[in-house]
Amino acid sequence: MSDLITDLFGIELPIIQAPMAGSQGSALAIAVANAGGLGSLPCALLKPDQIRSELERIKRATSRPFNINFFCHQTPAFDEARDAAWRSALAGYYEEFGVAPPAGELAGARLPFDADAAALVEEFRPSVVSFHFGLPRPELLARVKRSGAKVLSSATTLGEAEWLEANGVDAIVAQGSEAGGHRGMFLERSIATQLATMDLVREIVARVRVPVIAAGGIADADGVAAARTAGAAGVQAGTAYLLCPEATTSALHGAALKSDAVRTTTITNVLTGKPARGIVNRLMRELGPMNDAAPAFPMAAAYLAPLRAAAEAQGRNDFSTMWCGENAGGCREEPAGVVTRRLAGRA
Repeated sequence: MSDLITDLFGIELPIIQAPMAGSQGSALAIAVANAGGLGSLPCALLKPDQIRSELERIKRATSRPFNINFFCHQTPAFDEARDAAWRSALAGYYEEFGVAPPAGELAGARLPFDADAAALVEEFRPSVVSFHFGLPRPELLARVKRSGAKVLSSATTLGEAEWLEANGVDAIVAQGSEAGGHRGMFLERSIATQLATMDLVREIVARVRVPVIAAGGIADADGVAAARTAGAAGVQAGTAYLLCPEATTSALHGAALKSDAVRTTTITNVLTGKPARGIVNRLMRELGPMNDAAPAFPMAAAYLAPLRAAAEAQGRNDFSTMWCGENAGGCREEPAGVVTRRLAGRA
């Protein structure tokens, strides 16, 4: 079973590059695909014309299989009480940085999978389409499957994994608590339900029939071997790629990854409204990491936008998202192809 994803996805190495919205574009996906892994393009922050442009680049640069990733969150209704509470919590920061709070009802930048995205899947026919926060509506999911794409989604608990299998996924990403970026939680709300990667893999493997892919804290070939021993059919790695030249990791994020700050990560909801693991910054220390006043995902980030811009202009990461897994030991300034082969034990 350990090599099933190579056959399932038509790839050489059982390595999936985690889609990392905000820290990569098509260049990273291309490099990983050409090295024999499954490169991934994150689409949650892209408009349809931007997705099209990135997919055209991928198609020109590689004939290898690749994955495109989408979020499946529900856009929340405006909550006046929560809006007031969060503006109050941030008031001192707006004053300190001399910026005006955003006006009116805010909109989140992250877009859920919709009919326009499904049309792009049908047009470009990627080998794999992956989802975060569950799955899209049944009629949209049916369009993806009819395109011929294999379907992946993330589970953070056994219950989520069983739900995904019952709803037709071809493989499950078991996202352990060590993983950087947004938790894929969609049936659970409490971070107390989140297990470590190897424990989660073993639990899910024992109960589902589809291949299970380990994600979280895997930074080298030993971690890959441990995941496969636990029953995983492959691994998904993200943090290991953040310093690659093909990534678009910001200068502030990159500096943090190369500093002692990378040793302290935590799960927080104050940056976007959903639990996500990142390097601790000022806002997380002072208001979080978990704060009940934070607006529902993806709204929280819109309130921070002027603060983030003002702080980053001063070279400060007080409000910046610096997603990172617990084990950043494999995060090095080397080409993505080298990282992919190193993870697979073929350095």
